[in-house]
Amino acid sequence: VQLVESGGGLVQPGGSLRLSCAGSGFTFSSYTMSWVRQAPGKGLEWVSVIVSGGGTAMYVDSVKGRFTISRDIANNTVYLQMNSLKVEDSAVYYCAARRLGITTSYAAHEYDVWGQGTQVTVSS
Repeated sequence: VQLVESGGGLVQPGGSLRLSCAGSGFTFSSYTMSWVRQAPGKGLEWVSVIVSGGGTAMYVDSVKGRFTISRDIANNTVYLQMNSLKVEDSAVYYCAARRLGITTSYAAHEYDVWGQGTQVTVSS
């Protein structure tokens, strides 16, 4: 059972990145998928969630209109398209899977599976 993130890197302010998270070892299509981030020296922050069917997505206010979450059920992958990136978006981004219900929590115990994280650095 694992989630593997990729796609992080260094980008200038105003730039874009697309994060990917591939799931394996569990019924990916049945899980709600979230992105949670942790900026340097700060706590975890929930960023976005997409329901198992992909029809509903939610975002923290600070990324609304800039980030888009999506999922490819056939390939067991969830994405986070990040546009108009800001310095304050710099963080380690984790994807997380939850079997029952939907949550906007950042707490690890609210999720059943966590990825290892991918670093996003926004800097000029």
